[in-house]
Amino acid sequence: MYKITDEELLQELEKRFSENKNSIKELQKLTKQLKEVNGRLEESESLKSHFISNITNEIINPFAAILGLSRNILDVKKEDWNKVISMVQMIHSEAFHLDFQLKNIFAAAKLEAGDWMPEIVKVDIFQMIDNLAETFKYESNKKGLTILVESELGAPPGSSFYFYTDAEKLKIILSNLISNAVNFSHNEKDIIVKVWLKETKLCVSVIDHGVGVSEVNKKIIFDRFKRLDTGINSINRGHGLGLSVNKAILDLLNGFIELESYPNKKTTFTVCLPQGEVPEDDSFESSDGNEFLFDDDNSEMF
Repeated sequence: MYKITDEELLQELEKRFSENKNSIKELQKLTKQLKEVNGRLEESESLKSHFISNITNEIINPFAAILGLSRNILDVKKEDWNKVISMVQMIHSEAFHLDFQLKNIFAAAKLEAGDWMPEIVKVDIFQMIDNLAETFKYESNKKGLTILVESELGAPPGSSFYFYTDAEKLKIILSNLISNAVNFSHNEKDIIVKVWLKETKLCVSVIDHGVGVSEVNKKIIFDRFKRLDTGINSINRGHGLGLSVNKAILDLLNGFIELESYPNKKTTFTVCLPQGEVPEDDSFESSDGNEFLFDDDNSEMF
């Protein structure tokens, strides 16, 4: 029978100690990782809870305002008609905000479900931007803002310039950018919507001269469950969902979004997306993502 020597015993013990030491280190490493994962899960749950609170307020508050104003209108006497006009304007503002938020919520739900596929049609880019500028005209006018369109496409604003993309999704993207520009502008400088081509990509920049975005907030601004001002009663409406929706839509369309901002000076959001594949049935055009018009002319097309 082989008898182990003292030296061999020591070597075996050292080997076992070394293995145990490595196992302990590995266990400590895994424990640390598990704590970090748990911490992120807790943070995620907290952010989601706060997000839901914001969503609830963004929906309930406009509904409550609309109902209250409607009741007041019913009680207005004929000689106080001016009060009705004022309250109708407020109802329009609340309904506009509610409609805008619900569209983002529905878009986020479709993206989360993974069943919102691109539907490529021929889009009149200038017509879409003009329609959006008109849509936001009342909200921008309240703050003394004007939405101006600048073109580097070789075609002036107001003319027709066609691009193959998903009209509904592009409209949501541009709506979110214009909405942010209006919400976060606190002076009377113009909001600029600039359109140009970058190689074969359509690019649109929305430029405002409002509060801007800090370097810290630039890292979280596209996070679905975070908003820069986390207060539920923030003076700036919106729950931060729009930019995350934009990012997800652009990922779906193989595009991208960039941000350049200088706090209290200037903020520029730029989106670029490639032209979609021309559909087999090329007889329809969309001007704003909601209606499809029969194409019976030979307007310029990229």
